[in-house]
Amino acid sequence: MSNVWQQLSDVMFPQVTATPAELEKQYPPRALKEGARVTRIAPSPTGYLHLGVFFTAMINRLTASATDGLFYFRLEDTDKKREVEGGADDILRGFNTYGLKLDEGFVAPNTVVGDYAPYQQSARVDIYHVYVKSLVEQGLAYPCFCSEEERLQARETQEAQKCRTGYYGPFAKCRALTAEEAIARIQNGDPYVVRLRSPGDESRRIAFDDMIKGKIEMPENDEDIVLLKSDGVPTYHFAHAVDDHLMRTTHVIRGDEWISSVPKHLQLFRVLGFKAPKYAHVSPIMKEDNGGKRKLSKRKDPEAAMHFYAEQGYPADSVLEYLLTIANSDFEDWRRANPDSDRSKFPFNLKKMSVSGALFDMNKLNDVSKNVIAAMDAKTVTAAILAWAKEYDDAFYQKLAADEAFAEGIFAIDRGGAKPRKDMAKWSDAPDYAAYFFDDGFDASWELPENLRPEDAVAVLNAYKTAYDPAADKQAWFDGLKALCPSLGFCPEVKEYKKNPDAYKGHVGDVSTIVRLAITGRRNTPDLCAIMQLLGLERVNGRLDAAIAKLSV
Repeated sequence: MSNVWQQLSDVMFPQVTATPAELEKQYPPRALKEGARVTRIAPSPTGYLHLGVFFTAMINRLTASATDGLFYFRLEDTDKKREVEGGADDILRGFNTYGLKLDEGFVAPNTVVGDYAPYQQSARVDIYHVYVKSLVEQGLAYPCFCSEEERLQARETQEAQKCRTGYYGPFAKCRALTAEEAIARIQNGDPYVVRLRSPGDESRRIAFDDMIKGKIEMPENDEDIVLLKSDGVPTYHFAHAVDDHLMRTTHVIRGDEWISSVPKHLQLFRVLGFKAPKYAHVSPIMKEDNGGKRKLSKRKDPEAAMHFYAEQGYPADSVLEYLLTIANSDFEDWRRANPDSDRSKFPFNLKKMSVSGALFDMNKLNDVSKNVIAAMDAKTVTAAILAWAKEYDDAFYQKLAADEAFAEGIFAIDRGGAKPRKDMAKWSDAPDYAAYFFDDGFDASWELPENLRPEDAVAVLNAYKTAYDPAADKQAWFDGLKALCPSLGFCPEVKEYKKNPDAYKGHVGDVSTIVRLAITGRRNTPDLCAIMQLLGLERVNGRLDAAIAKLSV
């Protein structure tokens, strides 16, 4: 019998001379310490980088790093019909932009590292054929000549009989072909695919321990799944099993839409004689919608694309910090206890991940990002904003680039110290944040608060213009405001004013508001003393004069 299957395999794969044993030597076990985890991200280049793919990649990275292991990128590009040109490069650029380090495989566009190449499935077809030929030799795989029409007829019969659909049991027509019959049809030029001769029985159950979801039981696979399509290209199911084995993947961490395929995958590992990796299935990121929850959608939600975060200008640290709060609920407590520690010190644990899917919260992302940006120094912030503006807001870039020292001065105000301001959540907030520092961005259409009269504001501004000392520090500057108050009918102390408000036109805070509006056009800004010093005396006096003229009409 074995000789007959050998003959069939030679007819099917006359070009294959290598053996599985030779490939095992070519791709030996990795020289890593005991317990080191080897993980991978293996996307298809079928579109832009989705937040869910990035999140799953981050979990793989964390899992490998926690054990001094290795994280690699493999491109699963066998489905050429769905492939998008540049899709792989877009994914890699997204990983690089958001600080997701790849150890091996494709580590950047057109850059491959590692000894387990090729890391692209379309370049590994010869490897897959070696293993399929071996399965045919053992009678564990066979050619299937069923046409599309025959498969549709079988499906209609199954539906009419209320049977489970699929190519199995009595519906696996070509399974019964003898090797001689198969050889004759191949020599006749009949097209075929190669199927697994499944040893499974749906009445039996398999169980596996998912490292996120716990123990899962499912029916054993009894379908004769396709291993090679008619063009000789493998299906995902078969290719990934061979690749994960030869690349010595220890942990397959992927989206939970793959749970239903686990029986097929475990069966493939078993018939191939491979040790199966451990599985961890990540639940999708969810979003609140009309009081309920749904998966983050490529079509409905712009935040589903990693491009969104680049265009909005979220720093990589902000995105990674926020996603860690989704990944492990105890990350926030750890961060509060370790505000200055590197994220890599966090004891990430797969078992602490959400079983049902974590909720994406844009407000929470913004809060996290404000904290991240507030901790940066002015040089870092300025350089990041310039880089963002150069790509996404040329007009703003030209303003900043014209005087980078002035630009750095803008973003240095109220930065550092125990309580830095948290005005920006992303770099796209910067044009509005910095607008009034430039004359063409200053809004002169502001209105006084209702409790302040124009004539009193004019008196304040005239007095202030005479008294302003651009050399004064913050405390001296504020003391100067207080000193103006009594002669103008304002109380220099807020607490004193609250005790007897009818005795004054307002308090020192109102005087400050009048000056702030005249200089910035806004009621809420960073340190006004520093703003005025950066603007310079000529521009400050020009804005004071314009405000006096506006209020005197």
